[in-house]
Amino acid sequence: MTPPRASRLQTTRKVPARRAVVIGGGISGLAAAALLARDGFSVTVLEQRTQLGGRAGSWEQDGFRFDTGPSWYLMPEVFDHFFQLLGTSAAAELDLVKLDPGYRVYSEGHDEPIDLRADAEANIALFESIEPGAGERMRKYLASAEDTYTMAVRRFLYTTFQDLTKLAAPDVLRRLPKLARLLLEPLSTFAETAVRDRRLWQILGYPAVFLGTSPYAAPSMYHLMSHLDLADGVLYPKGGITEVISAVERVARAEGAKIIAGAKVERILVEDGVAVGVVHRDRDGVQHTAPADLVVSAADLQHTEMQLLDREHRTHGADHWKKRDPGPSAVLVYLGIDGPTPGLLHHTLVFTEDWKANFGAIFGDDRHVPDPASIYVCAPSGIDPSVSPPGTSNLFILVPLPADLSIGKGGIDGGGDYQVEQIADRAIDALAERAGVPDLRDRIRVRRTIGPRDFADDLNAWNGSMLGPAHTLKQSAFFREKNASKKVEGLYYVGASTIPGIGLPMCLISAEVLLKRIHGDTSTEPLPTPLGAPRDRTETV
Repeated sequence: MTPPRASRLQTTRKVPARRAVVIGGGISGLAAAALLARDGFSVTVLEQRTQLGGRAGSWEQDGFRFDTGPSWYLMPEVFDHFFQLLGTSAAAELDLVKLDPGYRVYSEGHDEPIDLRADAEANIALFESIEPGAGERMRKYLASAEDTYTMAVRRFLYTTFQDLTKLAAPDVLRRLPKLARLLLEPLSTFAETAVRDRRLWQILGYPAVFLGTSPYAAPSMYHLMSHLDLADGVLYPKGGITEVISAVERVARAEGAKIIAGAKVERILVEDGVAVGVVHRDRDGVQHTAPADLVVSAADLQHTEMQLLDREHRTHGADHWKKRDPGPSAVLVYLGIDGPTPGLLHHTLVFTEDWKANFGAIFGDDRHVPDPASIYVCAPSGIDPSVSPPGTSNLFILVPLPADLSIGKGGIDGGGDYQVEQIADRAIDALAERAGVPDLRDRIRVRRTIGPRDFADDLNAWNGSMLGPAHTLKQSAFFREKNASKKVEGLYYVGASTIPGIGLPMCLISAEVLLKRIHGDTSTEPLPTPLGAPRDRTETV
């Protein structure tokens, strides 16, 4: 990628590379650092924790290793495209295996689970076996999901939305009637076009949680998510999602990015409306100033605006954030278990029957902890023995909750706040019953919990959100927070708070969209690969 033509003259001279400071060493910050360094910037990443990865962290105890956040590897082409920009590939950087079955679902009121397979035809046959007639309707549903996903990738995910006329492409215009319906009709209603059986309907609706919202509030545009898990299948990087973080860190360092852990950014410096650096403290509490020509915040946007910028430099004030939805929080439970857990697959979902009550508690007007609650479980030791000692099982349990800091903090061996540990106990007991492991609690060797307050304290997450702002209609696509400050020149944003949104693939894309923004590139499709050959830090002037 070359600078805009207006900045090019006939001669070149050696000048210092433009300096970029990236706040936050999560996947979006590391990806942004890699692409900026490839583009010729001198990049420094400042991460407040001693560990990189942000929400996608890792924790070890007594031979058990847990991914502390994201655990699904979906949209594999996004990961591969990112690595190809840097001259490598996902296959070269990761040891990927395909899960088949992709995941298991237990539904309240039914004894037998449903195992979702690794390809579309197998899942169409599965749906037909459960609900006669649903197979052909699912074929149409998945075709629509694929078509919508393809259009989203071409027009809505890799764009800055600076030039909305680019969205008036023929493929978008042909689909306007369909798009209008998909934007205005909730996913919960749209799923009923394919299935009537409650269990199958829940399978089609649950991906809304990956988007930080409810199937009753998510636009049915997001039925595209069913293409990802029911047609594309689910992959797993051996060693866990932490290996993805390590790979992105590795390519960032290879491009020349400097990464400093234990560096807590306290303020973004602004002079005459231009970002000129950041103030941070090191692990010893010593204050430093890092000058910059460009500042990129990969921290939660609400934290960046309200805590790191002076009032006059904020794009939005407190009233703006009161009107936005931070998305759900959660209680996370990490368990090291003696013996096997045969009723669980790598990914297992346990659904309650009354979803309106469950999601109403999390996202409705009267928000409270749902009881009973639907839960998600990851049991990676079944296919990856590296995550737990021989003869043991590694379990990660997620209980979605409202973003409410009063629920409290977690702890080790039951040492968290009362409500957090109570929620964890109920989830463990529910899992023991559904998975047929009645002595599960007795076999716990390692236990740790995480609560909403931990997300806020450790990750500066807005209201303790576990994912980022919810993908409601008002917070999706061009309605989502933009990736550049309106008040401060040279201040940009990446990560789940900004376009295109929540999830590891979206965070990788946000780094590419950042590069487009810097260069005034208003195209809507992914950049050609590889990104221009590494430069010798020469700028054309």
